[in-house]
Amino acid sequence: MPRQASAAMLAALAAPVVRCALFVQAQFAASTLNLWSGLGNTVWNGQSWSGVYGMHEISVISEDSTVEARGITLALSGIPSDLISDVLAELRVGLPVSVWLACYDASGNLIASPILAYAGRIDQPTIDDSGETCSVAINVENVLVDLNRSVWRRYSPDDLQIVAHGDAGFQFVPGIQEITTYWGRLPANYNNR
Repeated sequence: MPRQASAAMLAALAAPVVRCALFVQAQFAASTLNLWSGLGNTVWNGQSWSGVYGMHEISVISEDSTVEARGITLALSGIPSDLISDVLAELRVGLPVSVWLACYDASGNLIASPILAYAGRIDQPTIDDSGETCSVAINVENVLVDLNRSVWRRYSPDDLQIVAHGDAGFQFVPGIQEITTYWGRLPANYNNR
């Protein structure tokens, strides 16, 4: 994923002490969840982000020179068992998730323009219930996974109306399915009429 980093971000990443945090935005059925890896609440990008210092895990975000759909796992622990049904009711496969890498200066101020480290879509969750609390691991798949799905579109007039209402470009396609077309000289036995 190509990235543009500001000069201040590059300087913060090259400093001897790197003060960084992760911002995670996940879309759920009824709302958007904004979390960050620090303590308390913070405001960034015009939105309020809840601090989840106990964010259990964000798996390694890896990249290489090949075009591959690599997913990540977001895990939250310490969820009360009575709220797990609410969590499952809100999860929808295919909704967007974004992860940003942010840096802070020595004074504790957020450096503008955090870097978008990962963008994908929610996949199946895994739940571990220990009795009083639960942990939920949400797999997030890269959008390149869509390239592996078959396309259920056809070259038909009805299918064309889905994307271009009123377009008659495919109106003759059904009529040419059984037609025999001769190129060049006609054969000796010409019964095409």
